[in-house]
This record gives sequence, structure tokens and C-alpha cells, in this order.
Amino acid sequence: METSTVAYRPQVSEIDLLRLMIRMRAFEEVVITAARAGLIHGELHLAVGQEAVAAGMVGTLRREDALVSTHRGHHHALAKEVPIRPLLAEICERATGLCGGYGGHMHLFCPEVNFSTTGIVGASIPLALGYAYAAHLEDHDRVAVAVTGDGGAQTGAFHEALSIAGAWKLPLVVVVENNQYAISVPISAASPTKTIAERSPAYGAWGRTVDGSDVETVMNAFADAVAYARSGEGPAILEAVCWRFRGHYEGDVDLYRPAADKDLAIAKWDPLIRSRQRLIDRKVAGGEELDAIENEESSALQRLLAEVQKDPLPDPVNARQPFTAPRAL
Repeated sequence: METSTVAYRPQVSEIDLLRLMIRMRAFEEVVITAARAGLIHGELHLAVGQEAVAAGMVGTLRREDALVSTHRGHHHALAKEVPIRPLLAEICERATGLCGGYGGHMHLFCPEVNFSTTGIVGASIPLALGYAYAAHLEDHDRVAVAVTGDGGAQTGAFHEALSIAGAWKLPLVVVVENNQYAISVPISAASPTKTIAERSPAYGAWGRTVDGSDVETVMNAFADAVAYARSGEGPAILEAVCWRFRGHYEGDVDLYRPAADKDLAIAKWDPLIRSRQRLIDRKVAGGEELDAIENEESSALQRLLAEVQKDPLPDPVNARQPFTAPRAL
């Protein structure tokens, strides 16, 4: 598994990159607050601890590139520059949301930046394959990115989509957020291979496994994966090994993971702590400056949640009518 040895290449400043991860963490924290207040219904899946994977896509993806995410997709939406207010409003089921409050937290769509999610495990890959095929038919150098987890990598959709992408050399990049558990099943109990990326030769694909808690490592590898796919060489599989610090869903008692393992992961593999210390060591920023950024992002999102709570709920009468997103996006 690769770790960072060189400075990341995309033109994103180190401090802006950390700020984005701080915003992602703060966003999930206000979503937790909203869920506890009864503003969100159904299973809620958060990605606290996995910020470096999403942030590592920034600076490489273009607006026209498609990104199809999962039930755990808030970070990816922020990385793809989905407007934050309608994003939070949709999660909180408000009429001002991306989909008018009818989609909710697992069905987020923002065609303006070619971002979408699906709540079906593994389904992001064939959906992204469709975007990749469209780019191929139009002879355009767009790429399509599918995010999935280690559980999604065990599905037939993973195999079928990558088989087609490899045979037709389609510009598909599959990012596997390997947080090592498919709900409660460890990857060692479900995968015939030690890593997901080592399967890439079977699909004629580029493949690499990296430390998903190191944002610079992810950035470098993701840039390589996208460059490979964009050049017409075929699909790419980037596996980012990471930890989700909360249960599979909010309310999951999470007894299947040893407490000592979780404590060690939070202490050693928190991407925000790692990036923060790197910036201090490099004298890019001091602790007080970074503390101020954390406070600023947290306060801004708390204010945003207070605003969103006052927004109207969607009208049930219009639930079956075509929805047009507000042009403010």
C-alpha cells in the first residue's frame, strides 16, 4: 500500500485542502445534530474518518466529469462542489433541497456538476459506466468516477461493469473506499484477494491500493487513475484503505469491531489530524490558525443548519410532479 512521498500535483493549496476536510467533518457533525432533532428519517450513513478519500479528488476532476456516489456520499458531494445549502436542505428533507426534499440523504442529484448518488450497494458502478460510454460515443475526454465500498466490490455489478469498461476501453474510474467492513462483515471474510486493486489485470485496468487516510497520497494516485482513463487506455481501480469512525449507520451499536481497533484507528489514522500535523511540521500554518479555521467552519455550518430548519417541507400534493431544481444552483 502506497503512502505519500512527494508533494501532491493538483493545484490545490495545502491549507485549502485541510479546510475542505474540516468542512466535511463539520458537515457530518451538523447532519448528526439534524438527525437527533428528527429532521432526517431512515438509515443515515456518515463517512467521518474517510474525508481524505473525497478530498483527494479535488483538483483533478472537471465540472463535466461525472461522479456517482453511494449511500455514504456527503463528502463526495462537497468535493464535486455541489452547493452546500441545497445539499444540506435535501438531507434535511426540505423543499429548498437539491431534489425538493423528495430524495433525502441517500438520493442526491445535482446535474449542474454531474453528481449523483444511489442507495443500492454496488449500483454506482454501472451508472458511472453509462456516463463513461456516453463520453466514448461522443468522442469526448470526460471521465466517469464511481465510488463504492469494499462490500460493493464483491457484487456482480462491479465485475460486469469493469468487464465492459475493460473490453471497450471506457473512461471509468472506480474508487473503492475500503473501510474494511461491509456493514459487519470484514473484508477478509468476503474477498478472495487480499486487496481489491490487485484484481485490475483481469479487467485490463490500471490499479493501485493506497493509504486512504493520507490525502496527498490519494491525490497523487487519483490524478494517475484519471489521467489513465482520460487518455483512452481503459478503466482504473483506485482502492483507498480507510476507517469509518462511526457505525455503519447512525444507531448502529457497532459491536462487530473490536473497541481497541477503533481507538487505535481514531488515534493513528484520522486524516484531519495527520494533515494538520503535516502543515504544522512544514510551517505552512500554526496551530492557532488551524484552530480558527475549525471554529469558522463549524460555526458556519451550525448557522446554515439553523437556516435550513426554517425552510418549508415539500408539499405531498406535488410528490408525483416533475421537479425542477432552483436556478440558484
